[in-house]
Amino acid sequence: MAQPDTKKIFFENLSGAGKSIAVLTSGGDAQGMNAAVRAVVRMGLYVGAKVYFIHEGYQGMVDGGENIKEATWESVSSMLQVGGTVIGSARCKEFRTHEGRLKAAHNLVQYGITNLCVIGGDGSLTGANLFREEWSGLLSELVGQGLIEDEAVQKYSALHIVGMVGSIDNDFCGTDMTIGTDSALHRIIEVVDAIMTTAQSHQRTFVLEVMGRHCGYLALVSALACGADWVLIPEMPPEDGWEDKMCQKLSANRAGMKRLNIIIVAEGAIDHSNKPITTDYIKDLVVKCLGFDTRVTILGHVQRGGTPSAFDRILASRMGVEAVFALLETTANTPACVVSLCGNQSVRLPLMECVQMTQEVQKAMDEKRFEEAVKLRGRSFENNLKTYKLLAHRKPESELPISNFNVAVLNVGAPAAGMNAAVRSAVRVGISEGHKMFAVSDGFEGLSKGQIREIKWADVGGWTGQGGSLLGTKRTLPAKHVDKIAEQMRKNNINALLIIGGFEAFLSLLELLTARGKYDEFCVPMVMVPATVSNNVPGSDLSIGADTALNAITTTCDRIKQSASGTKRRVFIIETMGGYCGYLASVGGLAAGADAAYIYEEPFDIRDLQANVEHLTEKMKTSIQRGLVLRNENSNENYTTDFIYQLYSEEGKGVFDCRKNVLGHMQQGGAPSPFDRNFGTKISAKAMQWITKKLVETFRQGRVFANTEDTCCLLGMRRRALVFQPVVQLKGDTDFVHRIPKEQWWLKLRPLMKILAKYKTSYDVSDSGQLEHVVRNRPKESDASVAM
Repeated sequence: MAQPDTKKIFFENLSGAGKSIAVLTSGGDAQGMNAAVRAVVRMGLYVGAKVYFIHEGYQGMVDGGENIKEATWESVSSMLQVGGTVIGSARCKEFRTHEGRLKAAHNLVQYGITNLCVIGGDGSLTGANLFREEWSGLLSELVGQGLIEDEAVQKYSALHIVGMVGSIDNDFCGTDMTIGTDSALHRIIEVVDAIMTTAQSHQRTFVLEVMGRHCGYLALVSALACGADWVLIPEMPPEDGWEDKMCQKLSANRAGMKRLNIIIVAEGAIDHSNKPITTDYIKDLVVKCLGFDTRVTILGHVQRGGTPSAFDRILASRMGVEAVFALLETTANTPACVVSLCGNQSVRLPLMECVQMTQEVQKAMDEKRFEEAVKLRGRSFENNLKTYKLLAHRKPESELPISNFNVAVLNVGAPAAGMNAAVRSAVRVGISEGHKMFAVSDGFEGLSKGQIREIKWADVGGWTGQGGSLLGTKRTLPAKHVDKIAEQMRKNNINALLIIGGFEAFLSLLELLTARGKYDEFCVPMVMVPATVSNNVPGSDLSIGADTALNAITTTCDRIKQSASGTKRRVFIIETMGGYCGYLASVGGLAAGADAAYIYEEPFDIRDLQANVEHLTEKMKTSIQRGLVLRNENSNENYTTDFIYQLYSEEGKGVFDCRKNVLGHMQQGGAPSPFDRNFGTKISAKAMQWITKKLVETFRQGRVFANTEDTCCLLGMRRRALVFQPVVQLKGDTDFVHRIPKEQWWLKLRPLMKILAKYKTSYDVSDSGQLEHVVRNRPKESDASVAM
């Protein structure tokens, strides 16, 4: 279990007493904005500040009156799962004028508001920064007009601004993901998955238009997530003659027994002459050249709607809390900042640096410097584009390098959504690198029985959106069949292994590493990619499949809570999977707005349970109607789900009744989320490129011989970086008895869940984002933007 760090800094040192914070949403709405508003309000109140809603964005700030209202803890209840923004958003022409900003300043001073949290796009944030720069001059004007007193100028001398980017387009430079993007991808992928079934039935071609007037992120990532045949985005117009190439590819795919084609077009797609490429143009082209039955679907505002995904809820909650910290720490000389996501970490960046780089992208596109525009978008965007090209467009056999290496890929452990996307990526990247790829069925047990076959490019078509493991997977470890596995490795001349799986995959690599002393067949490059819903693999912050499981938990919790609407007060006790790892219970609790989450890593006793019951009873008497308590399946052998249910039922008599649910294997099922599809695709591609490099390095005298620690690795995401780590070095970081890492990053999110549920607790801010500067070209190895 994680040991307490004596160097932790706690936010008790940061007091909001005497401060007033206002939160507003501006510009286009985005799913997750409400989660950000909720986090700002509750953290602001928690530190002792007054918090205000500004309804209808800047228009509400200019109009004042009823648009500016003090927020309470209860006023943000039940909004976490609601899409859009409940405090309203409006585009305001008046705020763009000096007179409009003067009115807004007057309204803020009347409420004593000098701390502003703005959730919006680059236009909204630019307006906020201008407002901040003009603030002292605006106050002087108000004094001159007799609208405020001189003392007010001294008292409210500086306006502090912190921004959070809410935009489904993910078009803001400086952050890997903006609030709303992941939810928009969910909407797109839901539609694409549905369309694929009807397209397959009728052998149709579908042309889908997605949002993105100036940014092709949604189009590009959804194309990557569904394995689209062609994608058109504004940052990278197709080369002249693209029409013929596209038709040839569609025709070749049909000839390869594929019954459907998917073409995804960003609404701002252009050619090299900056001429728009429309869906109707593409449809007419396909019909004319190929005669395929072709339909157009324009998704439109469906992409903005619906409930926010688990990712967006967690992202927005973390950003909202970080925004309050930034406001508490700011001084008169601190520049306006924007809270951003880099890899798996919150960072603060100067607002105008981000805005200027965002504007540079558009300028580069206008001037037809498209390659520069792609680079300015950031390494995440650039890697998405490279990966899509690598996987979607097969090189002719004559252009492929000849390596004469055989690489086997297998799944080990329990199935996890996104495994198939990882296998597809590995196979296609391996073939592109010139290797012969082999698929192993049923893990090491299948390998010992000779269930191994060559797998071709077309064999993995359509795998991206499939749940479970199409290769088949078993928990069997290799030590049990090591002789037979070595024999099959020799028989099939396997030169490298890619293992996709959970804790069993990690144990398997350790066993194979040990077996190298006896069997030369295992002296080959071996790498594992973490894939498990439990997210319990040492050496990686995230695992393939965990995001899909989180969304299943979050969606189910939403439905369960809704089932009690209109009835008497009710508390739900919900058991999640995860073995001894409390990731799903803790992070799922944060995403679903749970009141408590019981996990093994944070020991609890009967006194803690009693305190939780009393806390929930008090809340039930005063405000909320529904309570939610999550319990990890192995959190405590005595305090079982039944025990906790009975305890809450007995102690809550007269105040609330209780229900329990065991979610079980539904957390492992279903189609993978966009995050897991892309995470699996990109991390697996990187693993295959590592294998190619190691094969070249270890090929001596006509054979591959790899017996060093650095040729048996786990590829994991660590904070901001994707890192290859020798598995032997991870042994010291692992609790093998309970199958969890000794230190887990997400434990730092638990106090956040408790604070947002109105518990008094300490929150570690030693990892809190410090003001950094926008980096144009991050070092390649530190690209953790595989996160999307």
